[in-house]
Amino acid sequence: MKLTLFAASGRTGAHVLHQALAAGHDVTAVVRNPDAVTAPVRIVRADLAAAETAVLKSAMDGCDAVISALGPRHHGEYGVASRGTRAIVHAMTAAGVRRLVVVSVAGISTIPTPSRPNPPKRDPGVGFFTRTVLSPLAKLRLQKHYEDVALMEHELRVSGLDWTSVQLPLLTDKPATGHYRIAYEQSVRGGFRIARADAAHFVLRAVGMPETVRHSVAVAY
Repeated sequence: MKLTLFAASGRTGAHVLHQALAAGHDVTAVVRNPDAVTAPVRIVRADLAAAETAVLKSAMDGCDAVISALGPRHHGEYGVASRGTRAIVHAMTAAGVRRLVVVSVAGISTIPTPSRPNPPKRDPGVGFFTRTVLSPLAKLRLQKHYEDVALMEHELRVSGLDWTSVQLPLLTDKPATGHYRIAYEQSVRGGFRIARADAAHFVLRAVGMPETVRHSVAVAY
């Protein structure tokens, strides 16, 4: 399969890149800093905070699917997920590519967006302690980034593309286990963490899972 991977040099994107190559996929890596990618792949340099559609389209021509592991590098980089995803969607439309899988964040389903002004008040997969203590603390600390990711999912819903949002909990750098659980449209019950390597494994799986199209799918242990 021919894939275009955004944020291929990030901590999660790098796992997706190496696993995709190991599986025999043809990958084009879209990154801010080409020197950060040492794998033998075609590289396109682009800053998703201010990307040109023509540059992104050139990275997608002839590809079967697009994967985005886009996210902020630091707390001050607010808005990159939603703006970058909007740019990716526009470029995919121009290139005639329909399949898109993006890395998202667990626990944002309750945040209002223009396409979901009245979301559920609680995530069915979240227990009492997480709902009343952990989630409020996380949202207080990362409020702007949660809102940005929620707006990113809004961009997916209005795109008309065959998208899947892979919602991840706390990420670790432990080795892959090959075992994890998934849940549609809610967090994985009791699933607080997952290794980046296992998250990347599911992201690649999701590309070929038509049942995930136009769904948010959480993955965790």
